[in-house]
Formats: sequence, structure tokens, C-alpha cells
Amino acid sequence: MLICTALFCIALPAVTAALDKPVASDAVLEARKQPMHFNWIACAPNCRSWISAVGIVTADTPKAFDDFAKGRDLTGATVVLDSSGGSVNDAIALGRRWRALGLRTTVGTSVVTKTTAGDRAVVLPDAYCESMCVFMLLSGKARYVPERAHVRVHQIWMGDRADDAKAASYTAQDLMIVERDIGRLAKYTFDMGGAGELLSLALSVPPWEELHEMSRTELRSTHLVTTDLVADVLPGEGATLDVPMAGLVTKPVQDRLPAGIADTAAVSTISKPTKTAEASPTGGTAAAVPAQQQQ
Repeated sequence: MLICTALFCIALPAVTAALDKPVASDAVLEARKQPMHFNWIACAPNCRSWISAVGIVTADTPKAFDDFAKGRDLTGATVVLDSSGGSVNDAIALGRRWRALGLRTTVGTSVVTKTTAGDRAVVLPDAYCESMCVFMLLSGKARYVPERAHVRVHQIWMGDRADDAKAASYTAQDLMIVERDIGRLAKYTFDMGGAGELLSLALSVPPWEELHEMSRTELRSTHLVTTDLVADVLPGEGATLDVPMAGLVTKPVQDRLPAGIADTAAVSTISKPTKTAEASPTGGTAAAVPAQQQQ
């Protein structure tokens, strides 16, 4: 499977916050390793609210999104992705659902920022969007990737054998599954308006090599990015943060944190990306993220 995790910096609506140093917490990294969950980040009246999508795509993720969407009019909303990827088939199903709703997509981690004017919901950069998250990003009607975000791709693989792919054994059935899912991924890519170069880049990187980090030129040539304006995905009035970096205190959005972790936890330096792979017969639960593959 292909995975993703990337972040960008927005202070309230359509304005990029001028942060001098990327920040993220251990709690945020841990959340990316859990099954994907969705939260509605209320930003009104200063800016347009958004959907926070954090974690790995599993067989339960499409239903989890449908449950989240009940009672909400999400038409044209923005999804802020913070994910290490997950199941190929379930990510495709989720991406098609998002396109049907006309959602916009970007990458980032949602936090609450304490300022002299009070708490503000913002999205921070310097994150990683890897593997199948890249293809969920592609589902957006409008797609923005911040300059300091890292978008990475690699081949889909049997999830239970990605840790030591060279030494593992494979059957004809395994090969059939992978090739079938490559076909599904190719059709999805073109249906979403992606370019063949995206598939070429992803499918040329085996699981025993480092993920390929896409350049700004590649983000454009593969059609992953449709705009350079953050206002096209998170419009609103808003204002730039009016506090110096020394006085800026950030915390992950409360309902993103595992139980028992204080919402005022200190923010550490950005965590390195993790790497996983998966291609299962039914698009089932994503494989555990191998820590040794961190870069």
C-alpha cells in the first residue's frame, strides 16, 4: 500500500502562519499509527472550519467516515490529512467518497494555538504524507501542499511481508492480488485527474528502499497540487498570528490525543516519517508501522 503523512501551516483561514521552526508532538506521531479517525475543527467566525483526518486507513475507515458525516453537510469542506497511509482498496473507496462530496484536500496537523487574543485553531506544516495518503490527497477537488510539507510514495506490497520483503515468500495468489490492486489504483488515479507519472514514481520504489519524496515540480506534473494558494482550500477572513514565536504555545487538538495524555503537553521537534505497505485481498487492516523504517 502507499502511505502518507504531511503538514502545512495556516493561521486561521486563508493566511499562512509565519512560524520560524516546525513543531510536532510525540502524541501526534502516535496518533498517525492508530486507525484513522475524523474530527470537525471549528474555526468560525474567523475562518472556514475543516475535517481533521488522522491515522492509518483500515477496513473500518470508510464506515468511520460515513458515521462521522451523519448529520453534517460536508459538501465542499476541506480534509486536512495527517496519515501514514494504509489499505489500498479502502483508501480508494474513501477517496471516491470524498470526490463525490466535492471535498478539498491538504496535508497538516490541527492544533490549538494560544495567543493574546485567545485560543485559535491552526494547521502546522513540516509533516509527512506517505503512501496511500498521497492518493487520498488526489481525491480533493482542489489540492494544496505547503512548501515545507513532505509527500512520499512507494510501491504497494503485501502488508504482512513488508518488513522483510526480499526474504519473504510469495505465491501466485499474492502476485494476483498485488497486480489486481495496481490496476484498481491506476483506474482511480486517472479518474481523480492524476497523471501516469504519479503511478510511475510510486511503483518504481520497492519497500526495501527509502520512500521517494516528491519535489514541487513533481507535485505539479503529477497533478497532485492544483493551487499554490492556501485560501483555495481554507478560505476565510482571519489574520496572521500576532504573537512572537517565543510566546507561541501550541497543543494538539484535544480529541486527537490518546487517553491520558495532557492537552498542554510540550511540543517537541518534528518526528521523522514512518513507512508501511499493504495490498490485501479485501483491503483489510493496515500493517503495523515498522519503526526501523523511520528516516
